[in-house]
Amino acid sequence: MPPAEDTYSGFVTTEDTEGTEIVSSKRRYYPGRIPALVWFSPNYVRPCGISCYSLCVPLSSLWLIGEVCGARIGTEPAEVPERTNMHNSLHGPLSFLPRLVLLLGVFLASTACTPGGGQWGDDVIVIGQTAEPKSLDPQVVTSLNDFRILVNVYEGLVRFREGTLEPEPALSHRWEIDQGGRIYTFHLRRGVRFHDGTAFDAQAVKFNFERMLNEDHPFHHTGPFPLSFFFDSVEAVEVIDRHTVRLRLAEPFAPLLSNLAYPTGLMVSPAAVQRHGADYGRRPAGTGPFRFVQWEPRRRVILERSPDYWGEPARPRVLVFRPLTDSMTRVAELMAGGIDMATELSPDNVALLRDHPGFRVHEQTGPHLWFLILNTRDGPFADRRVRQAFNYAVDKRALVEQVLQNTATVAAGPVPEAFGWAYDEKTEPYPHDPERARSLLREAGVVGLTVRLLAPTSGSGMLAPVQMAAAIQGDLADIGVKVRIETYEWNTFLARINEGLAAPGDMAEMAWMTNDPDTLPYLALHSRAMPERGGFNSGYYENPNVDALIEQARSRTDRDERGRLYRELQRLVHREAPWVFVASWRQNVVTNHRLEGFALQPSFFLLLRNVHKA
Repeated sequence: MPPAEDTYSGFVTTEDTEGTEIVSSKRRYYPGRIPALVWFSPNYVRPCGISCYSLCVPLSSLWLIGEVCGARIGTEPAEVPERTNMHNSLHGPLSFLPRLVLLLGVFLASTACTPGGGQWGDDVIVIGQTAEPKSLDPQVVTSLNDFRILVNVYEGLVRFREGTLEPEPALSHRWEIDQGGRIYTFHLRRGVRFHDGTAFDAQAVKFNFERMLNEDHPFHHTGPFPLSFFFDSVEAVEVIDRHTVRLRLAEPFAPLLSNLAYPTGLMVSPAAVQRHGADYGRRPAGTGPFRFVQWEPRRRVILERSPDYWGEPARPRVLVFRPLTDSMTRVAELMAGGIDMATELSPDNVALLRDHPGFRVHEQTGPHLWFLILNTRDGPFADRRVRQAFNYAVDKRALVEQVLQNTATVAAGPVPEAFGWAYDEKTEPYPHDPERARSLLREAGVVGLTVRLLAPTSGSGMLAPVQMAAAIQGDLADIGVKVRIETYEWNTFLARINEGLAAPGDMAEMAWMTNDPDTLPYLALHSRAMPERGGFNSGYYENPNVDALIEQARSRTDRDERGRLYRELQRLVHREAPWVFVASWRQNVVTNHRLEGFALQPSFFLLLRNVHKA
């Protein structure tokens, strides 16, 4: 049981709910402690055929039962905060004896649900993801959840060398850079074909760029292309011959190769886009080691080994990506053998499985930032003092240590520490200082403030979004700010946030995994990246000095000079506080102990061509 002095307001979510509003509660708990109750979702059928019904039993020595049978674990719901539009999965009281008998029956039946079992063969790898993909068109999506599928289907001119963020040849076997970084000439591999049988050549490269960048292109309507910002320096795409293509830039652009290695630079089949039009995202064709087979909405995406791949054939015959939005559901499927690999488990689950002999926990720090977007266009967050007050109010150290259980580090600004050459070590994170926060609010004349915090129920890199929202709600209550929390399913959340924060006093959780120090500042802080222009500056922050530093840094080809400019940018953005800077995550993937050939990537992608079962 938690001590009375605990510092966080808490609540339990049991379903993905769109537009759920969560009202503050006086109940206090420590997220991540051993739970007092275990319950099973209604009518949930395990891969071994067991149907688990809603039940609620005391838990102490029966922890293993809940673990093995795939229970959903939660904190003691003695005082669940008041909620609207949310359904609790605990249905009515059951007497202790019938509950115990039913639980023991499920436990005895579940002995067949052992790690490594399930319904798939040894040449099939099943991955439990955080959400369903939005599309399988790499040029229209922005989510890591989608990228993790796409990098197995498609390839770009270059790719990140495994274990690094350094570009290496892919569909282009070599390239030259001329005219001070304004001309890039790529020499393409011969004999490469898309999965639909059409040839990959220089005309295909030209089609891919012009579809994104040219509004008059006949297939530009198959967008929108939200990350085409990556290539807005490309002035022309020239076909030199069938196997040579040249990108002519308006000005030197240092991140170009890194951006080409990102999923936005993956090459789609022009013939498939022409054939399917706006439906291409459901009928993809790339050149990668796996080809698309089937997408069953809300159930799975299936890929199979491409028999005509130009490189070494993939080890697995089939990949199955299953959308399992609840972290505990992913754990349950992992325990029962329904999946071989689970992405982005909660800190509780990582701790539980780290010492389990049946599984391997893979962890790695990468270029990730978790932050709160603030609506700076109008309302209270237009005042820098209010923005700074929120940074002082949120206890980031407690979030990292207690909610995230040290699966992240405290962040200090818009450049993740993983980019060591561009990170300013002298810029310290905002300390937790509620008194300083109250003082800043008084200076700004802000009294009795109520704000709205939008949060997803899950999502790529979002860590523990609902628990984080509850903790932040409690921290802000300590400085007299009332927070209304609204939760959304991941894709619904992205669509809403990408339109921009609509109301004064709005703020939203967000996380980015980036490939270059330029990416996040340019796409989410630059004044040209407003939502109405297709960018991700959802808080409408605008500062000409920030714009100038971003522009200078991305145009320098000297890495030391770029690093100096990004350090200056970090100091300025830290002071301006357009966001509440919270944490940088250590990514995690948990695999069945039989799975070999898998390694985490600093890009956060899942490269699965060499994965196999021992």
